[in-house]
Amino acid sequence: MTVIRPIRTDEIPMLDDFLYEAIYIPKGMVAPPRSIIENEDLQVYVRDFGKQPDDCCLVCECDGKIVGAIWVRMMDDYGHIDDTTPSLAMSLYKEYRRRGFGTKMMEDMLELLRKKGYARVSLSVQKANYALRMYKKAGFEIVADHGEEVLMVCSLK
Repeated sequence: MTVIRPIRTDEIPMLDDFLYEAIYIPKGMVAPPRSIIENEDLQVYVRDFGKQPDDCCLVCECDGKIVGAIWVRMMDDYGHIDDTTPSLAMSLYKEYRRRGFGTKMMEDMLELLRKKGYARVSLSVQKANYALRMYKKAGFEIVADHGEEVLMVCSLK
C-alpha cells in the first residue's frame, strides 16, 4: 500500500537521504560522495527544515517504508525566483522511480500549495534529467535556460 502524507518531525533527518538522491547523475558518470550534501549550496535545502514558516514536506510511504519526499521552502537556491515563491525539491529511491509515485507526490504538493495560497512554485532541473518531462506534464514551464539546467515555474492560480 502506498500513501502520500506530511512528513513527521522525527522523519526530517531523512531529507538528507533524499537530497542526495535528488542529485542527477548522468549515465556513465560516477555518483559523487555522499559528503557532497554538506556543501553550503545544497544544505540550503535541508538545514533546520521545519523551522521556517514556509517549510512543507510530503513523503511517499510504500508498505510502511518511506521511499520518496517532495519538499518546498523559501530559499536562495538554484530554483530561486523571488522571496514569495517557494522552491521545490523531490526525489525517490532509485528502485521506486518510474512507477508513478513522483507524479502523485507532485500532484499532492501542488494541491497543498494552492490551498496554502501560493501563486506559484519553482524548481531547477538538469535538461538531461528524465524528470523534466514529469515537471512539464505537471504544469511547470521553462522560464530561464542556464546551459545544462533550466529554471521552471508552475502557476498555482
